[in-house]
This record gives sequence, structure tokens and C-alpha cells, in this order.
Amino acid sequence: MRLTEVSYGSAQPIEGYGPGFFRVGTHVLRGACLITPWDAGPWGGADDTASLLTLAGRIDVLLLGMGPQIAPVPRNLREALEGAGIGVEPMNSPAACRTYNVLLGEGRRIAAALLPMP
Repeated sequence: MRLTEVSYGSAQPIEGYGPGFFRVGTHVLRGACLITPWDAGPWGGADDTASLLTLAGRIDVLLLGMGPQIAPVPRNLREALEGAGIGVEPMNSPAACRTYNVLLGEGRRIAAALLPMP
């Protein structure tokens, strides 16, 4: 078997996470965060639909990391995202981090909105 190093181009993958933080490149983000191929910063949580809607036309799918457990996407959030043409995939935050990196390596148009682990 031959393994190939993954190239992310100018985008930076999620390199780690722990209690209350996510690490993207050399930056440590505390609390809930929104990570895109072009930026990473704080996110206001499930009630913050406005910042997610700014991604319309730039991404196809939002990975929604719900913390330690998968949970349903709040109805108003799902409807707003789908109305803007953004698919949403809920999962626990560790799975969202791993999935983000895989899809980023494939050049997909994705973003991750992540709630921190306790």
C-alpha cells in the first residue's frame, strides 16, 4: 500500500481539539467556532444563523459539530441553511473535525460550525 501526503493548498485543516478549544494551524480557538477553507474564528452557536448564511454560494455543505453527542439541528437553523442552498450534516464535534479534514483534502466546498467538547 502506498500512502500519499494530503495537500490542503492554502487552506488549513483542523489539527486538534480538546476541552473547550479547537486548533487550526497555529491558532487556538476557544469555545464555539466557524471554520472555512479561508478563515477560522468564533461562532455564536446554534442561534447565530446570520454568520452561517454569509457562506451561501461559497459552500455546499456545513458540518455541524454538536459537541460530544450528535443532536438534531434546530428546525429554524436547518430551514434557514437549506433555504440558502447550504446542506447541513449534524454530527458530534470530533467526527465533524475529521470529516472536515477529509473533505477539505478532496477540495470540497465545505465549512464546519463546531460546539466545543466539555
